[in-house]
Amino acid sequence: MATYIRNFSIIAHIDHGKSTLADRMLEQTGTIEPRRMQEQVLDRMDLERERGITIKMQPVRMKWKHTDVSGKEEEYILNLIDTPGHVDFSYEVSRALSAVEGVLLLVDATQGVEAQTLSVLSVARELNLTILPVVSKIDAPNARVDDIVRELAELLGCPESSVLRASGRTGEGVADILNAIIERIAPPKAHTAGIQALVFDFGYSDHRGVIVFMRVFSGRIAKGDSLRLVAAHADFTALEVGVLMPEERPAAELLEGEIGYIVTGIKRPGIASVGDTLTSSRNPAPALGEYRKPTPVIWASVYPESQDDLPSLRLALSRLQLSDSSLSYEEESSGVMGKGFRCGFLGMLHLEIVVERLRREFNLALVVTMPTTVYEVTKMNGEVENVYAPARFPDDGTAKGVRELWTNVSVITPPGYLGSVSQLLYEHEGLVGDTETLLDGKTRLSAQMPLRELMRGFFDKLKSVSSGYASLSYELLGMRTADVIRLDILVAEEPVPAFARIVSRRRIQHEAEAMVERLEKLLPRQMFELKIQAKSGGRIVASRRKSAMKKDVTQHMYGGDITRKMKLREKQKKGKKKMLARGRVDIPHEVFLKVVRES
Repeated sequence: MATYIRNFSIIAHIDHGKSTLADRMLEQTGTIEPRRMQEQVLDRMDLERERGITIKMQPVRMKWKHTDVSGKEEEYILNLIDTPGHVDFSYEVSRALSAVEGVLLLVDATQGVEAQTLSVLSVARELNLTILPVVSKIDAPNARVDDIVRELAELLGCPESSVLRASGRTGEGVADILNAIIERIAPPKAHTAGIQALVFDFGYSDHRGVIVFMRVFSGRIAKGDSLRLVAAHADFTALEVGVLMPEERPAAELLEGEIGYIVTGIKRPGIASVGDTLTSSRNPAPALGEYRKPTPVIWASVYPESQDDLPSLRLALSRLQLSDSSLSYEEESSGVMGKGFRCGFLGMLHLEIVVERLRREFNLALVVTMPTTVYEVTKMNGEVENVYAPARFPDDGTAKGVRELWTNVSVITPPGYLGSVSQLLYEHEGLVGDTETLLDGKTRLSAQMPLRELMRGFFDKLKSVSSGYASLSYELLGMRTADVIRLDILVAEEPVPAFARIVSRRRIQHEAEAMVERLEKLLPRQMFELKIQAKSGGRIVASRRKSAMKKDVTQHMYGGDITRKMKLREKQKKGKKKMLARGRVDIPHEVFLKVVRES
């Protein structure tokens, strides 16, 4: 059976035609009837279709009849795992690639090799997967097919004749790719270790609980089998097993080398996770490699606009966690924002996806604070504490040291934008390293920079300065010494914890000026002159004053001695001076919402 199975995935940069090529494969193999065919058929979420990206992995089984050199025709099973290409999901992608024997390396004929292409390619090489180079969009008017074929051949060290050419729009060359998958990618190897299956993704159903998607490496799994998730130490009975075409199709059993799903019946969060191993609970086998739990790298607080929606938000987060084990959250309380949740994410895209799903799928109106990374603070007594919230960050001079996450950044850009990109890296504290000219004339810059700066709108600015031509990939390097400081905001000389933030010491003046200027516009005028100050390192670094509301206290007076009016104005001045010293400001909730959203 395994001899006629081929397991593969497609790796590509964003917008290089991965989903369109998958559509044509499903169409030409007859997996989906023509009347049910639609664009991006494997991207089930509306968010995926709108953004043109793959967020959730989706396996699918296809059947293809192949004629060998002797003229004999035989039917093969082709299992495709459609994976997200964004760096936030690099661990999930690596687990999905561990479940296959080969990959299609897809490169746009109009764009050439991009940063994310090289990043995922390195993962495929580490796993010793068979790599089939494919040039897509060959029918585009501005396609540089011969140049890109030559570039791919030199990148992989293979002859140009082995580079496949295809168009996902017209279907040209798709049959050649399906035949090449059978001819060049090896069938699954035989194992004799009992039941072993790798979990590369999972979903959740209200009625059936957690549904795991996995690749069987050894043994066979049938409905009713007693199974165990090794890393989670959880036993369960398989309520249903089957394959995806792409809808769930129950089967009697899943054999060695096959990819499919298992309905577990588990309805508790945190049990299923990507990278875990499935085995028999009666005769357990060893785990398939080392399991690594995804670790959040950025944090943000999520509050409901109305505190009445807090139970709904709590339920929504728990439901999302059932299908996304990398999401973490804990309840917190803010004096001005009320109760909410401090959430951990794999990156900025992961944050955007979770928040958008909360808004769409659960109809919640949310306020999300500016994301921060984790800081490792060493106290004066030597104790080390991880700090996620700016309000808990120590005052300047009260800690022995602070460390933060750094990243290794790779930027590929046309040479004409090299100066602008280098300047942008400098502004974001990037340490530029090697510069390499690629085969198509583009330049690749390697740099190291704090994750904090990468979150400060770096990707959007990169697209802006390069007119959309530059591409970016990054990987975490670990903790390094951080040159950051806490910026506090005082309104009427009272600190407002909700406005506190952690900023680079070299940008403290700019951030302080921007913050007080924004608040000067947003805060309502008071009966007394309002002081808005930014404080850092024990000193005021920026200040604004908002004039008091004025009332003509002499408007009821007609004629008479001028000294009567002067006495009233003097009395008013003394009253405002007293209010300035003793007055407190009740900041409207709308101001907090606007500051958070504009940050």
